[in-house]
Amino acid sequence: MNGCAKKGELPPDFEKPYHRTTYSFDQGTYPSDQDLFLTYRISPGDVLDVMFQIQAQKAEEFRIDLYHEIHVVFPDLPDLTITQKIMPTGDVVLPYVGQVHVLGLTLDEVHALLEKKYEKILLDPQLSVTVTNMDARIEQIRKDLHTAPRGLSKLVNVRPDGYATFPLVGDFFVAFKTLKQVNALIQEKYEAFLPGMQADLFLHEQAGSVVYMLGEVMKPGTYKIDKPISLLQAMTLAGSFTENAKLENIILFRRHEQKLIARSINLENLLALKDSEAFFFLRPDDIVFVPKTKIASLAHLMQQIADIALFDGWGIGIGGGTLEWMDEANK
Repeated sequence: MNGCAKKGELPPDFEKPYHRTTYSFDQGTYPSDQDLFLTYRISPGDVLDVMFQIQAQKAEEFRIDLYHEIHVVFPDLPDLTITQKIMPTGDVVLPYVGQVHVLGLTLDEVHALLEKKYEKILLDPQLSVTVTNMDARIEQIRKDLHTAPRGLSKLVNVRPDGYATFPLVGDFFVAFKTLKQVNALIQEKYEAFLPGMQADLFLHEQAGSVVYMLGEVMKPGTYKIDKPISLLQAMTLAGSFTENAKLENIILFRRHEQKLIARSINLENLLALKDSEAFFFLRPDDIVFVPKTKIASLAHLMQQIADIALFDGWGIGIGGGTLEWMDEANK
């Protein structure tokens, strides 16, 4: 049947498979067989939900802190029994032995330390040590973290600088990290803050993944995407290209390791069903520039985009070292 088609015409039931591709440094990770948003990365403007659980501490993990109050009992000498709040220095003051530093010690360690101190005074010191307000800090933390009607949960905003402030443990840079990466980071900090404290991180509100379409397209601007899209699909969002567009030399910008990498993509070959071409997939925050004329060099590219205000915020400068040209044209 293929032999029946006229020269230059597509045969009946024509089908042509295409591969998918992207930047060389993202090959193998994106696009993959999995959806882009299964590995969603946090963006400025996102709202994170931190849910807390406070589990019981093991006795050997419990340590004396400044807010604690200890009760030292001498069964054979009740007159020596005393209850003491921990001083700001981490010490307590006990009969006959004076100041004893107990901050950061377990109850067993405090017991052994006091026995040793009183051996110099008493023939056979018998004593016990307990903490009278062991749950005081936990109750205060519960009070600080409780948000009606959410329970032990706090909403955290990701600021434009990529940082977020987490209750009790402070600021952390979270932009471009996965939820799993940030969860592991803050869990370590909360565990150090209070043993047995569990923090689970969720995405409460997504700022939105976008791509930017500039140059010779019908409707230049910012376009939200909720799934991985190809360059051709992005062109459709922007109302297609103008009659002046140089499709064989479309320029794409992508952030990579604190740099902005530019490369050329030949969309004309793809539309002409060339065997050498593949569907090029975009990533959130990619910038697509459709030029009027063929781009021959980085300097030529900079000349064409010099008047586009969008790039002011990217700190692009010809000599600044923030923009690099990736020679992948026609790949």
